[in-house]
Amino acid sequence: MLDRSESALGIVLRSQFYRSAFLSLLIAGVGLSAATPQLTLFLVRELHTPLPVAGLYYVTNLAAPIAGFLVGRWSDRTQDRLLWFRICSVVGAAGWLAMAAATEVWMPFVISALALSVAGGSMAQLFAACRDELSRHPTRAENRVVATVRMAFTTGWILGPVFGSWFGGAFGLRPLLVATAACVFAAMIPLGRQRVERYDDPQGGPPSERRRIDHMMPLLVFTAVCVLAMTGDTIKFGYLPIYMAEQLHVSDSMRGVVIGIQPLLELLLLPVVARLADRFGAIRAMTAGAVLGLAGNLAYALSTSVVGLFVGQALTAGLWACVGALGVSIAQRLYPEGVGTASGIFLSAIPVGSAIGGTIGGIGVAAIGLPHVFFIPACLTALAIVAFVVFGNRENS
Repeated sequence: MLDRSESALGIVLRSQFYRSAFLSLLIAGVGLSAATPQLTLFLVRELHTPLPVAGLYYVTNLAAPIAGFLVGRWSDRTQDRLLWFRICSVVGAAGWLAMAAATEVWMPFVISALALSVAGGSMAQLFAACRDELSRHPTRAENRVVATVRMAFTTGWILGPVFGSWFGGAFGLRPLLVATAACVFAAMIPLGRQRVERYDDPQGGPPSERRRIDHMMPLLVFTAVCVLAMTGDTIKFGYLPIYMAEQLHVSDSMRGVVIGIQPLLELLLLPVVARLADRFGAIRAMTAGAVLGLAGNLAYALSTSVVGLFVGQALTAGLWACVGALGVSIAQRLYPEGVGTASGIFLSAIPVGSAIGGTIGGIGVAAIGLPHVFFIPACLTALAIVAFVVFGNRENS
């Protein structure tokens, strides 16, 4: 029997697993976000990589969907869901240590493609374990439970860049990567020896029949649509600071405030988005998020002052709150027979969107310049809105 008055925070606080998952994602979020903004600097300063070559590093993100799919399939065949979370965390820690020890330009590219792409599956398996727990103990607050757990990772991404800038300046970039490896490994500590048994729906039919590849098509389409909506983020991080510095002549501190406001607003919006999804449906909320993302890209493209960029950041925060709070849950519902696979594939959409966005940004800036390059992700997000509307109509039919 489902209780309409259930509190998501109360559910998380009462559950040892949800509490542990929250702390784990917080630790991992701090570590990863401390290192990620410094990687290009590491390649250029420590390995003397030419800047155009360093920019190609993010193309290695294209290995993420393959790793996410494989880890997810193995997870869906393993009784203990947290086993693959631990394996991915160990691989990730080893990968970041190898990155810190890299001496040749090619080494970070190989490490990222082979080790860090696998490491990205750790968060996916935590969310798969959350879905197992929610299937075992249903609640009407499930969107809010997932959003509450996801808030930990977003908080990490607010704190991490500040920590990374200070740590890298004080101790160096290689020690920073070692610290990231320590955080990735330490993310296992809150979970201790806990086990989360894989949930198999007794009415779902034989696994061999349920896990046919053609059943994954809705998941794959949904993930591709989300990639369209995400492409503007890499362009924003790569070129918005340049636009502010060279054309708007914004001070260093103000540039930091503009970039930092989005994750803060996203954190505040996560529970709001989850509550709206509980009331109006997750796909409708995702559609609204994509509309906000479209408006955000248009605000960037048309801005002639820092005020317009703040507006763009606020609107874009709405898109990413929807992605963070609802995306993985929708993916799991589209492929319920393999929630580990669904989680891995969907969360790989974020690095894929980053790689595609970086490519589009480089070509677009050369072709139409700043800030008009943001018209390109605006068009892609408009296509995503149409696709979400189609999804919503099919869901309601």
